[in-house]
Amino acid sequence: MRELQLKQLRHFLKQVVLPFSKHYRDLFRQHSLSPDDIQSWSDLAKIPFTSKKDLLTSPEHPDHTRDFIIVPDKHLLKRRPSTIFRALIRGPGKAKAALEEEYRPIMMTSTTGRSSEPVPFFYTHHDIENLKLTGRRLMEICESQTDFRHINMFPFAPHLAFWQAHYASTGFNAFCISTGGGKVMGTSGNVMLLEKIKPDALIGMPTFIYHVLTEAISEGIRCDTLKRFVLGGEKVPNGMRRKLRALAAKLGSNNVEVIATYAFTESKTAWPECPAHGTEKAESSGYHLYPDLGIIEIVNPETGKAVPDREPGEIIYTPLDSRGSVILRYRTGDVISGGITYQPCPQCGRKTPRLCGRISRVSDIHRLQIGKLKGTLVNFNDLENILDDIDGIGVWQIEIRKVNDDPMEPDEIIVHVQAEEGQNNDQLSKTISRQFQSDAEIRPNRIEFHDTKTLKKMQGVGVSIKEDKIVDHRPKNKILTS
Repeated sequence: MRELQLKQLRHFLKQVVLPFSKHYRDLFRQHSLSPDDIQSWSDLAKIPFTSKKDLLTSPEHPDHTRDFIIVPDKHLLKRRPSTIFRALIRGPGKAKAALEEEYRPIMMTSTTGRSSEPVPFFYTHHDIENLKLTGRRLMEICESQTDFRHINMFPFAPHLAFWQAHYASTGFNAFCISTGGGKVMGTSGNVMLLEKIKPDALIGMPTFIYHVLTEAISEGIRCDTLKRFVLGGEKVPNGMRRKLRALAAKLGSNNVEVIATYAFTESKTAWPECPAHGTEKAESSGYHLYPDLGIIEIVNPETGKAVPDREPGEIIYTPLDSRGSVILRYRTGDVISGGITYQPCPQCGRKTPRLCGRISRVSDIHRLQIGKLKGTLVNFNDLENILDDIDGIGVWQIEIRKVNDDPMEPDEIIVHVQAEEGQNNDQLSKTISRQFQSDAEIRPNRIEFHDTKTLKKMQGVGVSIKEDKIVDHRPKNKILTS
C-alpha cells in the first residue's frame, strides 16, 4: 500500500503540483528536491512541513494563499502528451472543457478562524467529484442505506462539514434535507422536521443535536425511526455518545449508532468510524482512511520525526489527487492518542489504515497563570472529556478570565453547567471538582449552574457556526497560548 501511495505521490508531484503550484515549485527548487527523490517512506521527511502559518497572508504577501492554488500554465498544458491524447480522442473543444473541469476553481470553503484569520480553500469540479466519492464511502462505512432519510444539521456555511454531508447524500443517491442548523431554522425548526420527516439518520455537531433532541423530548415528540447519529466538528467522548443514545431512547429510538468523523478544512474530506453495533461500551475502532486519496503520517509533535505504528503523535496529511488548493505534509496540530494502524478493523473487517484513539488539538492547550504558578499548561481537551463523561450534566461551557477582570490578576477557570432533571447541584459540583483534580490536577475556581435557555445563549446556539464550549475572556494582550 505504501509503495502504491509513493508511486502516486511522485506522479502527482510531476504532473500537477510542481508544474502549477508556485509555493511548492519554489520550495522544491530551494531544497534541490525532485519527485524521484521520494522512493521510500522515510524519504517523505525530505519534504518540509507546511503549517497553517504558511497559509496566512501578511503585508508582504497579501495574496499568499493563491501561491497554494494549482494554476496551470496553458502553454505547458498544450505540450503535454495527456492533453494531446484528450484532443485526439474527444476533439479540441471537449478536451479544453475537460481541462477546465479539472483545474478551474468553482467552490471555496474556509477555516473557522478561531485561532487565526480564516484561510480559504478552493475546489475544482475534480475535487467535488472526490467529495462525492468520499461521501459515498462515508455512507457505506457508516452502514447507511439508500432508502434512509437523512437530516443534515450542519450550518449553511463555506465549511467542509456541511459540504461533505451534502455530497455524501448526492454521491450515495440517498434522500437528505439540509436545515442549516440553528442559524437558519432555529432549534424549533429542526425539531419540527424531526417530527415531520421521521429521519433514519441525523448528521451534525453533537452539541447542536443534543439541543434538538432535548427540545423534542420537552415538546413530547416521538421519533422511533432513528438509527444513526453521524457527528463532526467537535470531539465525541463516550459520555456524549451515552447521553445522545439515552435521548434517542426517550424519543422511541433504541440502539442508535453514534458515529464520529474526523476532518479538517485542508483535507477536503472526512474520515468516519464504523458502527459499534449498539454496544455502549465498545471502543471506537478508529477513523477509516482512504489511502488512494491521501497519505497520513504520525510524527512526534516536538521533533517532527515519524513514530512507530500505534504510537501517539501529530497527524500529518498529504493529498494524492487534489486540485484547487493543495498542501503537502500539512501539520494539522491534532494529536492522535493511538496513532495509525494497518491491521484489519475488528468491527467491520476493512483492511484500510485507521487512526485510533482520542484526537486532541494542540491549540486547546492553554498556558494559564493559576495562583502563584505562572505558565501552567492546562489541556482543555481533557477538561472537555471530563465534563462530557459526567452523568447528570446536560450542556456546559468552560470560561477563562482574569480574577476581578483585572489584567494583573491570576487566571481563573469557571465551569458553567446545566444540570439534568433530578440532579443535585451540590453533589454535581463535588463530582466536577473531584474529576478535575483527579484527571487534570486542577480545580475550577467556580461552578455556576444555569437553565438550558441561558446556556444555549452563552454557547451561541443559532448564532455561532460552532457552539462556544470554551471561551477566553481574558484581555487579549495578556493571553499566552501554546
